[in-house]
Amino acid sequence: MTSNPSDLPAGVITVPDYEPLARAVMTDNAWAYISGGGADELTMRWNREAFDRIRLAGRVLADLSSAHTRSTLLGHELDYPILLAPTAYQRLVHPDGELATVEAASAMKAITVVSTEASVSLEDLAARATSPLWFQLYVQHDRGFTRELVTRARSAGYRALVVTVDAPVNGVRDRERRAGFHLPAGVERANLRNLPPLDEFAPSMVDSPLFSGPVRASATWRDIEWLLSIAEVPVLLKGVLHPDDARLAMKAGAAGVVVSNHGGRTLDTWPASIDALPAVAEAVDGWGVVLMDGGVRRGTDVLKALALGANAVLIGRPYVYGLAVAGAMGVAHVLHLLRAELEVAMALTGCATLADIDRRALFP
Repeated sequence: MTSNPSDLPAGVITVPDYEPLARAVMTDNAWAYISGGGADELTMRWNREAFDRIRLAGRVLADLSSAHTRSTLLGHELDYPILLAPTAYQRLVHPDGELATVEAASAMKAITVVSTEASVSLEDLAARATSPLWFQLYVQHDRGFTRELVTRARSAGYRALVVTVDAPVNGVRDRERRAGFHLPAGVERANLRNLPPLDEFAPSMVDSPLFSGPVRASATWRDIEWLLSIAEVPVLLKGVLHPDDARLAMKAGAAGVVVSNHGGRTLDTWPASIDALPAVAEAVDGWGVVLMDGGVRRGTDVLKALALGANAVLIGRPYVYGLAVAGAMGVAHVLHLLRAELEVAMALTGCATLADIDRRALFP
């Protein structure tokens, strides 16, 4: 990956600066998929607004002579607590798709969580990566195929499994439906090429549109127990918003949870992820890792999430916008901007290390 700053678009000095530039280069079809949320998109909006409501407490004269943002996460040494979230179909926005994302993450020493629905195969991405990869898993209706996905990921060197549990079905995504979203030529679900088809179900107006058909194949806690028995790598559950589910995840043997509302793409009026985080972190109580995603756009957001109990955050749309505008360099720049802003926020709240960040960094 080139590291020439001249390759970056002029005037981009914050992560939100990438969004309008991305809109200008993305098709209406791609924009509807990447930027849309569920129904009225209230949850998606709340993800951002909830961060804006949280105030930081300024502290002065802290000793910052040995300040750093390093930490350890499931055995990985992180330079900073920001991961790339699983995002599907990245070739919708850039010809290199996930290959460019993995290249950028490798240059920036960040963990990439690769989507089951990536537009590049998990093996091809592993061949390109030099930083750790985790694999995000949707439990498929064919459990044998699901086992094959787990085996493929483990064989390719993926070092954790992130099981998405908050989307047994797609949310009601009005923006996508109005746009008539479809995968264009050249974009595919590369990891699902040989997935046996689900029995077709075409409900009439008097049939149950969901409960009579596809939802019957959705995962349950029994499937999580099965995955834990075959994974051979740490397993995290992504999409946990309720503390009781966090407790069940820890009881089952999960290594951690990701507090997430799927970027506001599933059930509209679910709470903002950052609002759900404190109760989940309290329920986990140090027994496992707590990550969160949803609405992170500033380094101050990262600090707020850590203060409320997260070990690290994941970002999704922000780096996809960077990818759309400037390829691998755009993804790397998004990570750089967030890390730089996090360091400023730490310095101005008197936190020399991530271990110093707790609720005292928040204004009461």
